[in-house]
Amino acid sequence: MKSSAPPVIKVEQLSHTYPDGTNALEDVDSEIERGEFIGIIGQNGSGKTTLVKHFNGLLKPTKGRVLVDSVDTREKTIAYLSTKVGYVFQNPDHQISQETTEAELAFGPRNLGLSPTEIDHRVKEALRSVGIEHLATRHPLLTSKAERQMIAIASVLTMKPDVIIVDEPTTGQDKKQSRQTMKMLADLNAAGHTVIIITHDMSLAAEYTRRVIVFHKGRIILDGPPKNVFKETGILRESGLRPPQITCLAQMLQPCGFSPDVTSVAEMYDEFKRVYGRS
Repeated sequence: MKSSAPPVIKVEQLSHTYPDGTNALEDVDSEIERGEFIGIIGQNGSGKTTLVKHFNGLLKPTKGRVLVDSVDTREKTIAYLSTKVGYVFQNPDHQISQETTEAELAFGPRNLGLSPTEIDHRVKEALRSVGIEHLATRHPLLTSKAERQMIAIASVLTMKPDVIIVDEPTTGQDKKQSRQTMKMLADLNAAGHTVIIITHDMSLAAEYTRRVIVFHKGRIILDGPPKNVFKETGILRESGLRPPQITCLAQMLQPCGFSPDVTSVAEMYDEFKRVYGRS
């Protein structure tokens, strides 16, 4: 059921053209409710990153508008919007600048003019939330890629945003690290944060997010629960995407009675039991 409260982010007829003439977005409409966990997928250049950069003011609309907490982003600074929407770049090294993890996490709150006591509280809280207390005095650039991703997310948390956006949260990580990162984001979502990820990993999007938005040539072509989105194989194929492998297998077995919207191994196991009558 859709919430009666205003969406945390509302996009109205948003278009964006870059200085070189590239039309990256065209008449995009969307609403993001507070507390959602959303995956945005699409080929490179489809408009995914351009869209989310409008949420914290890194980009301004060429046409249309974006509202964050009912406030037009064109009327607010990036500094203000960063307290509402936190953005973690695909390469965390691009936003790490301090010599210790503690200093990195304190950087944003200090620029807000917060008291030393409040800064210290926020840093400790973020370290604990992300589970990286052991990295507090380490140089961020001397940690692993997965740890640097965690540090970048923690630095965003110290700004106390309602919305956390992570661009390709598992790039350069092995399967174990990827699942640790996604579990941490799921925990943050369970704690009340709205979480948006941009990802090329269809399996992670299917397993962890509750809504998937598909971009193609600057437009939203699919938007809904993963089960509904990933069974639209024809539309996905036109945009150069494929459903998760487990979904593709279920769709191949559809003539045998399997459901075409399976999105996890556990669901596939249940389908085998249902179709073949085994407990």
